[in-house]
Amino acid sequence: MEILANVLVALVAALHVYILVMEMFLWQKKPGFGFHGFDPEFARRTAAMAANQGLYNGFLAAGLVWGLVAGDPTGFRAQVFFLSCVIVAGVYGAATANRRILVAQALPGALALAAVLVAQ
Repeated sequence: MEILANVLVALVAALHVYILVMEMFLWQKKPGFGFHGFDPEFARRTAAMAANQGLYNGFLAAGLVWGLVAGDPTGFRAQVFFLSCVIVAGVYGAATANRRILVAQALPGALALAAVLVAQ
């Protein structure tokens, strides 16, 4: 079960690295437009906000990677904390921005958290 938990945590971290890249570097390019469905003008006006969001996603990914490489109990605690942050951010994003975020962000985080807790 520990291997499954580690794989799920790594996938959630990779998802947040992907979001970081889309929001910080590709927001005003074609992949970024498709990512959120915005037109180029809206993307231009919101680029700074998107980069800020991307940075936060990068912090989530970094915390999850830290949880994977740190020994226990620190690694376990870091994984629980950062996965909880992912879930809260996903639920908040779903409530305030787009319901897709619940499935795209909160659900993977919740599955990974459940696996981490069961593996402990």
